[in-house]
Amino acid sequence: MDIYYEGQVLWAQIDANQHMRHTAYADFAAQARLTMLESLGLKPSVLYSYKIGPVLFREELIYLREVGFNDHIKVTCDIVKARRDGSRWSIRHDLYRGDGVKAAIIVADGAWIDMEKRKLTLLPPELSELFMRAPKSSDYIEEPNKTT
Repeated sequence: MDIYYEGQVLWAQIDANQHMRHTAYADFAAQARLTMLESLGLKPSVLYSYKIGPVLFREELIYLREVGFNDHIKVTCDIVKARRDGSRWSIRHDLYRGDGVKAAIIVADGAWIDMEKRKLTLLPPELSELFMRAPKSSDYIEEPNKTT
């Protein structure tokens, strides 16, 4: 299990019910996802030099257990589905509490956007190769590339 984010839940991340607020889960998943991309060599500076960035279409959150103030969390990332060229993908993030209990599952579906044209784009082959080295889940599905 590769941990891509580890840290403490802050007071600002707590809701009125004394649980971690819903948007904090998405924030932690995003941080883990970006850390995973960096570990593959896809640092923001590299992506920006190509004028490409990740874009999300959908984010789903499944709450399993409560997470509270000062809890220590760990977040993993695995690709669960991707086109062969890495142009479309789904990443599952598992969020664990400090006691090792899985507290949430966050699934993000995304692609790559040309930041100048504001249109979806493909990664250059050298970056696609790096992206496809990301950890894959045991139920990983590889989809064919689309020509359109």
